[in-house]
Amino acid sequence: MKKIQTFVKQLSCAALLLAAPPLYAGEYLSGPADYIYTPIVEEGEKEIDTKFGTQTPRSSEDTRQSGASIGFGYGVNSWWFTELYGKVIWDGNNSQFDAVEWENKFQLTETGKYPVDVGFLIEVERPQNRNEGYEAKYGFLLQSEWKQWVANLNILMQGHYTGTENQGTYFGYQGQVKYRLQPELELGAQIYSWLGQVNSWNSDQQQQTSAGPAIFGKTKLGRKEALKYNVAYLWGTTSASPRNTIRMQVEYEF
Repeated sequence: MKKIQTFVKQLSCAALLLAAPPLYAGEYLSGPADYIYTPIVEEGEKEIDTKFGTQTPRSSEDTRQSGASIGFGYGVNSWWFTELYGKVIWDGNNSQFDAVEWENKFQLTETGKYPVDVGFLIEVERPQNRNEGYEAKYGFLLQSEWKQWVANLNILMQGHYTGTENQGTYFGYQGQVKYRLQPELELGAQIYSWLGQVNSWNSDQQQQTSAGPAIFGKTKLGRKEALKYNVAYLWGTTSASPRNTIRMQVEYEF
């Protein structure tokens, strides 16, 4: 486990060199199909993961942004989960393949051994338009359980780079809390927030935060098979956020 932690620390330091361009009107760091990461890894688990979302822009002059993705993930061992998926986006009647994304999640603590389970995320995206360069997201994933309650908080950085050009790094967080009413139906809330560039904390125009209620559930289909879902309706709370976002995720685990 110490080797894993050392490895992740080295990757964290390297990731800080990644860059993010300044935001422009109508650009949102949280995509419509974004979701809450969790730190737990189950060895040998395979999943087909689908996500969908749509955002109403703050300005009536901008068009509604929607996106979807489908991917395949695999728990390589007890501490490493990897997933590869493709993304599409559309506005109005125009749709296009957007990017290929590779997600890697590392569980740093044994599940339930400490009050907080800790993981680390590294996600790299290659846009279809090669002129856009690459995007990367990385950070720590936290989860805590108390009786019927489960809470998650993820501290993230996001970079976008072309060549060696460095224009800054964005800092943000995402979180959720849910109450386990029953396996098929859990009630809670989610929040997604990007606070702007690390070297420009006072820029209100860059801060993007959306929050709102969510429902969750899991239905067992067999000894190893299960269908999981979560759906959320989020309101934008800053002038740079979309007016509202509807997002959902469905996973088939086997």
